[in-house]
Amino acid sequence: MAVTDIATRTHNHNFRLDPIVRSLLDTDFYKLLMLQMIRHLHPDTQATFSVINRSTEVRLADVIDEGELRAQLDFARSLRFTKKELIWLAGNSFYGNKQMFAPDFIEWLSTFRLPDYELRKVDGQFELHFDGPWTHTSMWEIPALAIINELRSRAAMRDKGRFALDVLYARAKAKLWEKVERLRELPDLRLSDFGTRRRHGFLWQRWCVEALKEGLGDRFIGTSNVLLAMDADLEAIGTNAHELPMVAAALAETDEELAAAPYKVLREWQQHYGGNLLIALPDAFGSAAFLRDAPEWVADWTGFRPDSAPPIEAGEQIIRWWQSQGRDPAGKLLIFSDGMDVGSIEQVYRHFHGRVRMSFGWGTNLTNDFRDCDPDGAHDLEPISLVCKVTSANGRPAVKLSDNPAKATGKPAEIARYLRVFGEAGHQRRAVEV
Repeated sequence: MAVTDIATRTHNHNFRLDPIVRSLLDTDFYKLLMLQMIRHLHPDTQATFSVINRSTEVRLADVIDEGELRAQLDFARSLRFTKKELIWLAGNSFYGNKQMFAPDFIEWLSTFRLPDYELRKVDGQFELHFDGPWTHTSMWEIPALAIINELRSRAAMRDKGRFALDVLYARAKAKLWEKVERLRELPDLRLSDFGTRRRHGFLWQRWCVEALKEGLGDRFIGTSNVLLAMDADLEAIGTNAHELPMVAAALAETDEELAAAPYKVLREWQQHYGGNLLIALPDAFGSAAFLRDAPEWVADWTGFRPDSAPPIEAGEQIIRWWQSQGRDPAGKLLIFSDGMDVGSIEQVYRHFHGRVRMSFGWGTNLTNDFRDCDPDGAHDLEPISLVCKVTSANGRPAVKLSDNPAKATGKPAEIARYLRVFGEAGHQRRAVEV
């Protein structure tokens, strides 16, 4: 890919509409993997997704113009998968598997479009909801987050001159390259870009991916962004997300079905995928509860992606569980991706090196770390914790407990019910930064 002069391009964000999302492939790979399974097994399930700003001190509706937001969302709704994109999806090898996506799914994607949305301002924040078939609303999560984050970045840079922007990006580039130089000291590192959802902007994410490709060589194993994977000839990386157990749990009729929901989802996933895609996400309703009740066959899966407990603590917990099931952790895989940055990557790598296989998903702190880079000394470009979660399924409220109660979502009465079923073991409240 040709290198873009980002500062000049940013300075010229004054067109009538400069689209933020220009392709439906500008999404995370796990969305497509989950979508294929959802369409096959749950084509009639309705699901609502909602954007939630955990960084409530940042009043997004005071920063981002509602008309600009609507224009970007409307443009995303006008997009369709192109023939080139569908040919690449159909013919490419992912995780060593040829034809990961079935022909009928590719055909279905050829007419796919994002559904409508509901948007309003409430007390300085945007209420943004996507309601409709799960097969369609699921695909709003990544573009909606990317659009809001980039509009916030554009607003913060709108009045900056050409040279101030040049300095800003020069400092951010130097900062990232210093991180790359530190990561080079980890010889067995396996690192991928997980930074689409909360990126500073698409062009900046593309620069970051090219920098990692150049700086880390084969230690940089790919990107979760499907469009960048296609354009940069990289592996598309991803498995599954919290929405699967959250929807399954919301649809459960009894407490017994609720307790079994996380494992029902894994069975469904295993019907569709194998090998390195058999990665369990244990923390939707608490990792301790998940491991306590997990069937033994879960221990035969490739690995886990702990996502809301401190990474070393979570990794040790999973290793102990593997050992209790008679499995050798040395052959298993842990994927660390929750708020990772160069310091935590180094710490976790050195702690577990030689004991278990490791991979790191580097997200917001890769693609949106402009802390102390603004020549004007402003802090408007510091990342915020913005998420888009499933909030109901077939009209029933959805819940996420997490290992960190600060990340919990759902109605208080439903959260209380889930805590009664799953317990609170291992839950520990911590500040959520990204």
